[in-house]
Amino acid sequence: MPPSLLSLMLVVFGLTTGEFVIAGILPDVADDLAVSVPAAGRLVSAYALGMIVGGPVVTALTARLPRKPLVTGLVAVSVLANLGSAAAPNYPVLLATRFLAGLVVATFFAIAIATAVSTAPAGRAASAVAKVALGLNLGIILGTPLGTVIGQEFGWRATFAAVAALTAVALAMVLRFVPALPAAATGPLRDELRVFAGRDVRLAIFLTVLGNVGVVTVFTYIAPLLTEVSGFAEGAVPVLLLVYGAGAVAGNFLGGRLSDRDLMPSLIRLLGALAAALALFWAVGGVRPLAAALTFALGLLAFAVVPGMQTRVLTTAGAAPTLAVAVNASGYQVAAAFAGWLGGALISDGPGLRSLFPVAALLTLAGLATAVHIHRRDRRPAAAGTEPV
Repeated sequence: MPPSLLSLMLVVFGLTTGEFVIAGILPDVADDLAVSVPAAGRLVSAYALGMIVGGPVVTALTARLPRKPLVTGLVAVSVLANLGSAAAPNYPVLLATRFLAGLVVATFFAIAIATAVSTAPAGRAASAVAKVALGLNLGIILGTPLGTVIGQEFGWRATFAAVAALTAVALAMVLRFVPALPAAATGPLRDELRVFAGRDVRLAIFLTVLGNVGVVTVFTYIAPLLTEVSGFAEGAVPVLLLVYGAGAVAGNFLGGRLSDRDLMPSLIRLLGALAAALALFWAVGGVRPLAAALTFALGLLAFAVVPGMQTRVLTTAGAAPTLAVAVNASGYQVAAAFAGWLGGALISDGPGLRSLFPVAALLTLAGLATAVHIHRRDRRPAAAGTEPV
């Protein structure tokens, strides 16, 4: 991997760790700030809302800026926001700093993805996306468990301080290795926004939302699910997050290869398998060996769908891939924001913690139905000789 792409991947690693590590320290944050676990879960929603806003707004407003200064500024904001989280005196301030940290992520991720795809050989776009997305996987397999251990040993504030330090190191590598690149757009902003007039782009983003909301709901509350439903000790949570992350790495590369071969059929099969794994976790999650195996399976399947979903957006976006990918990243965070609220509602006012699994399976089936619809639209012109309507 070229040093420039390695630098960008490491930034993705730091940003991902900052996003997902809250899952491992959720009970500690809730206890220290004297809020409920569902309220602490809304910190995930705050970060997600930052990405939802930042994806279209920050990307559109910065489309004419040279890439290297823009990337440097985005990463610097992330470092400062994580330092602010470490020093937050109360829950409202922590909510605000998590929102700020999320604000820059979608734009950065879009630039990294577009850079990788633009340099990929023909027919290898999904595999190129998978290489950049390795930072996501490493954030799960290494960053999240290590951040959880740091939080358990030194307090949750130390976790966010460590994320800030890690991202600062990645920023130094970006300054050293990433070359100066031109702006992503030179024409009027309305020309960029026209990409969303296409139904295929909108459906691709909708697929990202529906296909991910179920498993993100489960992952947001993975620590209490593993301890209260599956019966694991609190000290086992970092190890099980490592298991989840190992599945994520395997799924990332598997999904890239499958998507390069046959994009939509592979997504359909993977979403079906993900829904089945969530339903099975509900049925046998109280058996610890099976719960551990299913934790690996969830990581594998949750990240196997990512390269294909990103590639689908890129192949339908035409002349505005960076903005489309940024909005798609925001779509993922719509799922994450809804997941934080939905999980809290099910735990506090609904049937309880265990119900997250069947609800997540049903939501994933809705994503599967969307993928089937997209595949049928793709096949319609070849069969009927007309454009889809």
